[in-house]
Amino acid sequence: METLDVTRIEPRLKHPTIFQKFDALAEGQEFVIHNDHDPIPLYYQMLAEKGKIFEWEYLCKGPEIFEVKITKLHLGQKSMTIGELVAGDYRKAEVFQKFGLDFCCGGQKTVKEACDKKGISALEVESAIALVDNTQKNKKQDFNSWDLDFLADYIVNTHHKYVSEAIPMLNILSSKVAKVHGKNHPEVIALAKFYNAVADELLQHMPKEEGVLFPYIKKIAQAKREGTQLARPAFGSIENPIRMMESEHISAGENMQKVNNLSNAYTPPEDGCSSYRVLFAKLAEFEQDLHEHIHLENNILFPKALELERELLDTK
Repeated sequence: METLDVTRIEPRLKHPTIFQKFDALAEGQEFVIHNDHDPIPLYYQMLAEKGKIFEWEYLCKGPEIFEVKITKLHLGQKSMTIGELVAGDYRKAEVFQKFGLDFCCGGQKTVKEACDKKGISALEVESAIALVDNTQKNKKQDFNSWDLDFLADYIVNTHHKYVSEAIPMLNILSSKVAKVHGKNHPEVIALAKFYNAVADELLQHMPKEEGVLFPYIKKIAQAKREGTQLARPAFGSIENPIRMMESEHISAGENMQKVNNLSNAYTPPEDGCSSYRVLFAKLAEFEQDLHEHIHLENNILFPKALELERELLDTK
């Protein structure tokens, strides 16, 4: 692989030389730039002028030497979806939350598609994602590398447990705030209605996962690990319960978005009492947990379980 030593190039000619080198590449070809400082400004310039037609990968990141492999993507190469980006690095979820982009139920859109629909700058979002790419990844959040049975248990022990413990308190607070403040703030009455719909959905949804879907996913993971035969389930294929769970995720996500809208992104009014403020803070926490919860299932657990079942049962 050819390396371009940028330190030997006159400063005013560095970026033009790199651009010229990139333009001369055929699709799929790559080269490495060698520099004595982080060339991240070049990344942003290329992103602005070329669009996302290249892949940027650090091979060495300081403190004295920086080397980056730049690859020209194939024309029409499929862009990763938001869900895939978050599956690869969950820290990117914070970027999408910041810009109001749905990475769980709406995770099948590309960044450009999601930004176009919301009317915001894809370049600005891509730049924020790049900042995440250029910082060290926290291995404790690398859900994509976890075994499926371990991930299923994590979802139950972390997210299902959180939901079960949070709902009783939220039931009391939402009812109280609606009763006390509903006259002056009728939106909290509607808010309580949509929150209750989410709570009811989740309380019916989680036992189905824990009683049927997750035990089968754990059997799939065990069969793969031990090299044993996987028995076909009574429901035919894991695709059937997964589609049902995803449909319920969409419903819960849509109702939670209505709660968010009615609360002005969980911003209490000036005359809101302590219960009002605690309710909104708790709902914001509840929504954040729900987003991660659905993401882990829709974008990591379910696709991998589907793929593994097809492999073990040799189905198309």
